Amino acid sequence: MADHRDSEVELTSAQTEKLLQFQDLTGINDLEKCRQVLERHGWNMEAAVHDTFNENEGQPPVFEQPVARPAPPRMPMMNISPTYQRVYTVARRRPQGWLAWGYFLLMLPFRFTYATIRDIFMWAYRLFIPDPRRIVRDPLGDVESFIAKFESLYGENHPVFYRGSYSQALNDAKKEIRFLVVFLHGQDDDQSAEFSRTSLCAPEVMDFLGARSLFWACSVEFPEGYRVSQALRPRSYPFVSLICLREHKMTVVARLEGVVPADELIARLMHVMEENEPALAQVRADREERNFTQTLRAQQDMAYLESLRADQEKERKRQEERERKEREEQEMREKEEAVQRRKEELARLRIEKASTIPEEPEDGDPEATKIVLKLPNGTRLERRFLMSHSLEDVYHFVFCHKDAPDEFQIITNFPRRILPCQVTEETPDVITIKEAGLGKSEVLFVQDISD
Repeated sequence: MADHRDSEVELTSAQTEKLLQFQDLTGINDLEKCRQVLERHGWNMEAAVHDTFNENEGQPPVFEQPVARPAPPRMPMMNISPTYQRVYTVARRRPQGWLAWGYFLLMLPFRFTYATIRDIFMWAYRLFIPDPRRIVRDPLGDVESFIAKFESLYGENHPVFYRGSYSQALNDAKKEIRFLVVFLHGQDDDQSAEFSRTSLCAPEVMDFLGARSLFWACSVEFPEGYRVSQALRPRSYPFVSLICLREHKMTVVARLEGVVPADELIARLMHVMEENEPALAQVRADREERNFTQTLRAQQDMAYLESLRADQEKERKRQEERERKEREEQEMREKEEAVQRRKEELARLRIEKASTIPEEPEDGDPEATKIVLKLPNGTRLERRFLMSHSLEDVYHFVFCHKDAPDEFQIITNFPRRILPCQVTEETPDVITIKEAGLGKSEVLFVQDISD
């Protein structure tokens, strides 16, 4: 396995631009959440935006992503035989006295023959039926089963067991930069039982292991324990190993085999821990420095993103201001052009309507009427019309005057009424002066109704 060190993936300029665009489109304030959504969609902006909107609306995602099952924890890279490893082996007790030696020598051929026949039989048996311990199906269940069996045999006063798989214990020890003590209990082994009862369950050993390390244990009769025994390759049981992080690998720095007394167990573990503590201290310092550098880089990236976003916001506001001014200028030009067109149209209409005004009748004509019109600016217009002329002729006379309003209506003084001087849907034919009830001499007022 390769050693994976902590590292932070920096964003490219294109990814940074997509991150800010995604935040603007979705309105999500948390930049880290925006980044996670984009990374989950492979930095596909369209897919990320569509799925975010669908999620907010309670709809299924459009762009389905395969859901990866969480992988089991991988065992970190190991070094089980470093040159500086400490190995302590406690030999089995030798017979004491002539009687014990005589019994030992007498039974030696029988034990040798029994062990040889058993090994041959087991070898042949395993040719047809593989050892079921080779397949680890439930490592957590194996550990829990061992702990339950240990408590049933030796009581509940024991070191605090790590309740997880061996790989999890290694990963946690690496992550926390702590020592890991591994204990393997032999199958149907009297010395493992004696070590568990007299050494492991001793109060001073319990206190020492609880304060200085993580403690993982299992029996080789369970698949998880058997797998660990194949990895660490102990020569005899009980087996205790001390593991810590050295040179980016989880390293077995000490091996203890046999029934080690409680005080000697503590002394030997303490000695090896003190030898390796400087290396762990250096690892902690390196990790703190790396974490500080990563934190500083993350803060710098965040500050850069905020600065970039602020600059983009300023540019957006400047662009909006430019567009607003351009719209206002365009509207002003359109209004001026409309006013100019209106003036040109009115000038054309005045020329056109001037030619339609009938000639003024002679003074003294019995059919003539004298009309005085007062404009809003105080100007007085005076002219004679025939009683048969229409009110539209009077309107055109006022309209063609330079001081007349662009839009107006002609009203009488008393009784006050508006004269229908123009064609409408209600009055398609404009009435004459006589039909309007006007006399031989009238004073009329021009009212400005233009906006």
